[in-house]
Amino acid sequence: MLDLTSLPPGFHTDPGPIYDLLLDHAPVCRQPDGSFLLAAHADLNSVYRDTQLFVSDKRAVFEPKFGAGTPLFEHHTTSLVFNDPPLHTRVRRIMSSALTPRALQRMTPGLIRTVDRLLDELPPKADLIAEFASRIPIEVIGNLLDVPAGEREPLRDWSLSILGALEPVLSPAQQEKGNAAVTGFSDYLADLIRRRRLCPGDPETDVLTRLIKGDPEGQLSPAELIHNCIFILNAGHETTTNLIGSALALLHDNPSERTALLNNPDLIDTAVEEVLRCRSPNQFGNRVTTRDVQFQGVVIPAGSNLHLCIGAANRDPSVFTDPGRFDIRRTPNRHLAFGGGPHVCVGLTLARMEGRIAVDRFLRRWPDYTLTDRTEAGRVRFRGYETLVGDLAGRSTA
Repeated sequence: MLDLTSLPPGFHTDPGPIYDLLLDHAPVCRQPDGSFLLAAHADLNSVYRDTQLFVSDKRAVFEPKFGAGTPLFEHHTTSLVFNDPPLHTRVRRIMSSALTPRALQRMTPGLIRTVDRLLDELPPKADLIAEFASRIPIEVIGNLLDVPAGEREPLRDWSLSILGALEPVLSPAQQEKGNAAVTGFSDYLADLIRRRRLCPGDPETDVLTRLIKGDPEGQLSPAELIHNCIFILNAGHETTTNLIGSALALLHDNPSERTALLNNPDLIDTAVEEVLRCRSPNQFGNRVTTRDVQFQGVVIPAGSNLHLCIGAANRDPSVFTDPGRFDIRRTPNRHLAFGGGPHVCVGLTLARMEGRIAVDRFLRRWPDYTLTDRTEAGRVRFRGYETLVGDLAGRSTA
């Protein structure tokens, strides 16, 4: 039904029809390599919530993909997202303590200033990904780790190369680029950590200082510290960039919904949730089974790699009425864009805040914007635009 290593034409532009076929005819879809794709909302939900039967450790999956001992293997088997307790618990606790409601409230005025500054700098015809959407999370995560402003330029390219290596099919050139990105990123962070140890920041606002310090359970090893800093920058950057870009595209393509939001700005919260559902920035998660399990009558052996199709689950008609429709008033909206269970995205509140402020401030400035060109990023796991060209020459309320 869907082979992740040989995608049907048009999949990257609109995977919805394929997802609908999966939900109707093959909610458990065996892959040629023996792994399994799960599409149903209820099945993904149960996987996310059972950390004993379904684990995140990917050493057995990533060793043949990246090669043991390679930079990509070391990174993707050490970072938070592909780990289980106790490392996952310790790192997540430290990160969560820096993203409390009080901390996010402190960040809000600075985020608004950053968004407004970026809007001020946009030319009449702008690539809204390169010149707006991608720059917001780099500024936010850079500030959280207190990365000097003049040292942030390589972060986006490093991030795209490392995350790109998670695609189902990886060319030698992509693998080489990914390994080089991990090495370059690691070398930079090792030097930044050295400087931060000499001159610590305020752990209330500086996540890097907080990670270096550790907690009562102990400190992270040098490798754990570096790779989880890479994870924070990668995860916070790519998904939020995709969220903002997709929101601007969906509102443009659904003018009645854009008008509704302009007439009632209080709908921004449910609008962001609907963007997360319709074009989930992260389309796939993964787990490995520890015992034989059964879904939809299909027996899945122990040790199997599972591809959790978030994009399909968020179109499941048993959960969402008229799932193909973009509806900014949709409530409830039980999407799985941030995963679920103990591994639910640690930065979900921050991502929502960035998306809400970015879209709201953009629409206030250019309620009549048009999109003249766009290019899909062309990736399976992370869905977003590589370019999104906007014409901002019309009415501005600035």
